[in-house]
Amino acid sequence: MAVTDTFSDFDVLVFDIEGTVCSISFVHDVLFPYALDALPGHLDHHWDSPVFAQYRGSFPMEYRNDRAALEAHVRDLVARDVKAPYLKALQGHLWKQGYESGEIKAPLFPDVAPLITASHTLGKKIIIYSSGSVPAQKLLFAHTNASPSDLTPLISGYFDTVNAGPKTEPGSYAAILASHSDVAPARWLFLSDNLKEVRAALASGMQGLPVTRPGNAPYPSDDPLAELAISDFGQESESQIRASLAALKKLR
Repeated sequence: MAVTDTFSDFDVLVFDIEGTVCSISFVHDVLFPYALDALPGHLDHHWDSPVFAQYRGSFPMEYRNDRAALEAHVRDLVARDVKAPYLKALQGHLWKQGYESGEIKAPLFPDVAPLITASHTLGKKIIIYSSGSVPAQKLLFAHTNASPSDLTPLISGYFDTVNAGPKTEPGSYAAILASHSDVAPARWLFLSDNLKEVRAALASGMQGLPVTRPGNAPYPSDDPLAELAISDFGQESESQIRASLAALKKLR
């Protein structure tokens, strides 16, 4: 897929993952069930292991020493889609085996790897910001359906709710901006399927656009920011992206 050059005004591109670079269904229908399926056996064989101790020890006190309670708590958090940092860390730990065995490959949308590759070649920095843990993010980008499969050499930084903060708070984006303080905020572009996240990025001084992908929930029809949503990063969407970036300046 040809890549648009409409991001030439930006030195740093910040990507959300779920619903932006890969489908929501991959996370909810593949990754979450895989971790839940692997959890009982992992608890049986590694409950007292030093490696697992760091994950177990991050859970609230009432679950740390009760195997059944910990498992039930994990299943409850996943069912309610609670983005607790200690859950995200454990999920990443469980996914590692699946990625490394080849059972899991991240199905990126076809326009993602070409954009990351071309942007890196042009000297842009690529940063990932997701509610999934940093280790889980690295696993995902190291095992994709792209060619080459491992995109991690092209990515400059990873942020999650631990090292940056909640994704709907402007301060989290300010923390990310501080990682490359030599780059003016207006030269950063955040891309996400979540309007609240895009608003928070805009409040920090970054530029930001919402992304709509197959399988994503529709945006509210009365939200001005939703009107700027782009559908992909390919050359065929160049006019749409340019129009959205121009409209963003007026909206701000």
